[in-house]
Amino acid sequence: MTRSDLVEELAARFGQLNQRDAEQAVKTILDAVSDALVRGHRIEIRGFGSFAINHRPPRIGRNPRSGEAVQVPSKRVPHFKPGKALREAVDNQKSTDTAADSAADPS
Repeated sequence: MTRSDLVEELAARFGQLNQRDAEQAVKTILDAVSDALVRGHRIEIRGFGSFAINHRPPRIGRNPRSGEAVQVPSKRVPHFKPGKALREAVDNQKSTDTAADSAADPS
């Protein structure tokens, strides 16, 4: 699902929102999440998951073309950990997809 798909879904679900309002709502939420992560805050959305910043220490990498060693600096990277409800929903969907696939497959 892309950002524009999300905007369309939001506008379709909530009739009082037009496309422009839905787009502004999605932009506001994503900007708030981004700003909080930049400031080093952790974001938790119950039932969905949490976003946090992980620290990757400096390391020695390899240039794939030449094979020479390259110093890779430390960095902060965003990390998403799905919540229990999301994990279970995805797992249950996979289970029903597998059951439907095996029922439809006559072999």
